[in-house]
Amino acid sequence: MAKPMIHAESSARRRGGVPEDYLEIHDFMDSSKAVFPDNRHRALTHNSWFIFVVERVFGHTIINSDGNEVSVRDICEQHILEDFGNKFIPTPSDYLEGMEFKPWMNNGIEGYPTSHKKIAEARNLSKRTRRVMQLD
Repeated sequence: MAKPMIHAESSARRRGGVPEDYLEIHDFMDSSKAVFPDNRHRALTHNSWFIFVVERVFGHTIINSDGNEVSVRDICEQHILEDFGNKFIPTPSDYLEGMEFKPWMNNGIEGYPTSHKKIAEARNLSKRTRRVMQLD
């Protein structure tokens, strides 16, 4: 599965109602695509912990347009299972255990994350631009 609407259509087939009843939840599940547009985005939102986050945002159940009470947990589990070929729901540990531990992750004692370098470069460019504009 690739898009939130496809997941929403699947939810409506399984649980009744219309896709729009489920679309906001599936959009939220895939919201990490905004910052990481390949399947690695799933490390942030497609795991057992994030299901609890979604329940905090949407509540434990929703009422679909057929008037049926539907478990938000079930909707999230279905989404994750569909994206992983109905094989498993990963834990955050499954993603993190393969991650290289960088020095900056240790309370920022040493080094900087990649994003810091990009922000610093943008700030330096902005300072240079302001200086050039003042000279003209």
